Amino acid sequence: MSAERPQLNETLGRKRHAFREWRGQRPFWGGLLTLLAGVPIMYIPYANLTIGSLTVRMATTAGAGSLIIGVLLVVLGLTMWFQPVSRVFAGVAAILLALVSLVVSNFGAFLVGFLLGLIGGALGVSWAPGKPAQSADEPGEPDRIVGPVIATNPAPAAGGPGLGNGLDNLSGTSPTNGRNGRHRAG
Repeated sequence: MSAERPQLNETLGRKRHAFREWRGQRPFWGGLLTLLAGVPIMYIPYANLTIGSLTVRMATTAGAGSLIIGVLLVVLGLTMWFQPVSRVFAGVAAILLALVSLVVSNFGAFLVGFLLGLIGGALGVSWAPGKPAQSADEPGEPDRIVGPVIATNPAPAAGGPGLGNGLDNLSGTSPTNGRNGRHRAG
């Protein structure tokens, strides 16, 4: 072996690390479950089950509708992977298509495709990109993305309506006057 050629473990380790970074920047599991939900919804209405000389066909009058719903779920799963910005739209659309598949595609491909689509869509909607973690070497430079991004310190208002001084607050609640909107008796 040459010292210039990287070992197989090092190459696989780099590829695994690159995949882990890619997976962490998008709703991977939501996309995977949504993609997998489309497969039984597409397949079951066109499947033939042969038992001896008896052939059972699960075809419905809405077979084309099942095919369209299944293809759309696969496309929405891929959209969650490759366009993470549109994850909310893709997740809501996947949930709606999973609900429609209950009626159109043999109870959502016997509830398997329905449940996968419902859970995958919910994971796609609820996923949020993480915030950069601070490295130990340079405190100002982010190292990698970790956890959800949450605004903990919103910027204060510069002026005008909504300052919280009570003049434009119709409910009587304000952080500056200490009231929580309840009337005091007495």
